[in-house]
Amino acid sequence: MLDESLLDTPDALAGADRFGLLRGVAEAGARARTAARGAAESGIPELTPDGRPRAVLVAGPGPAAAGVADLLRALSGGSCPVSLIQPTGVAPLPGALRWTLPGWAGPLDLLLLAGPDAADPGLAELVEQAYRRGCAVVAVTPAGGPLADAVIQARGLALPLATTAYDAEFDVEGAPPAAPGTLWSVLIPLLSLADRIGLISAPQDALGKLADRLDHLAERCGPAIPTYSNPGKALAAHLADALPLIWTEGTLAHAVGRHFATELAGLAGRPALAAELPEALTTHRTLLAGALAPGTDPDDFFRDRVEQPTATTLHARVVLLRDQEPGTLSATRAAQSLAEERDTALTELQPGPGSDLEMAAELLAIADFGAVYLALAGTE
Repeated sequence: MLDESLLDTPDALAGADRFGLLRGVAEAGARARTAARGAAESGIPELTPDGRPRAVLVAGPGPAAAGVADLLRALSGGSCPVSLIQPTGVAPLPGALRWTLPGWAGPLDLLLLAGPDAADPGLAELVEQAYRRGCAVVAVTPAGGPLADAVIQARGLALPLATTAYDAEFDVEGAPPAAPGTLWSVLIPLLSLADRIGLISAPQDALGKLADRLDHLAERCGPAIPTYSNPGKALAAHLADALPLIWTEGTLAHAVGRHFATELAGLAGRPALAAELPEALTTHRTLLAGALAPGTDPDDFFRDRVEQPTATTLHARVVLLRDQEPGTLSATRAAQSLAEERDTALTELQPGPGSDLEMAAELLAIADFGAVYLALAGTE
């Protein structure tokens, strides 16, 4: 259940925010600028690449690596294959995970490491594999750490990981799996690199505009802004007692939808299902007619609600993410019709005009604020 009164009480939100979640999403713009500056100072502008890699491989612990792979794949527009290397291990703990390069990886390929843990031995072993194969390596990791040293010894490029003071609050028992800003710390330097090698267009001024958009969203979604005019709080309120069905249309929206589902689970402890339109209309159709359907049995309309159990039943609610206005081939109208037919509430999110980077930043920021507010205002 959601304590909606808490959403519009900034002091109460601050008291409930044990791990600095709101600071983490509010400082995303500042973190993006710090990360861009660190990447520039690390020599990316001086690189003289021979051309695009044959393929890009991404590896790292936690949700940031998957988010980076998804967003690079979406932003590159298919100009180069981008794949996530899934780890193996007995537990998702530092030192327990291992990554293996695919058999075809070689000198024509680029390995990108999301390494928030400066001493991760599994990623260090992956660097050795890449060196033996002749695969180029770039890591975003704390400067001066063992992983950065291993990358430099392998003739790779180590980019500094931008951090803030509140990141330390996540190194305690019970904290969420990753700080909300970690994705930006890892993604921004790799966007600079991707621009330099011709994979995407992300020059310094574009990254500055991305940071400005994040700052603008932080103002719109801040704790002092009331729910009715706050996209983040409104999204959290919409998802109270709901099972979010995140339907996405567009490559950017697909990446953000998967990230949003991960954040809802990791930060708010809320299950969510993400699917792409138009296939979502088939894969999720039964969910809108089964036990999770929001409709109420008409024969039970006059039941005694005073005596009803306090346990909450989650009902499906559609969150439709788009990265552009619906075109002639859009499945948006079909999605709206199905939701209306099944008496299912639907929330639509679409970014304002701007570059692909800015639109992705807006969708990500609203999704992150929504997950954070849901986490802070959720009650048992």
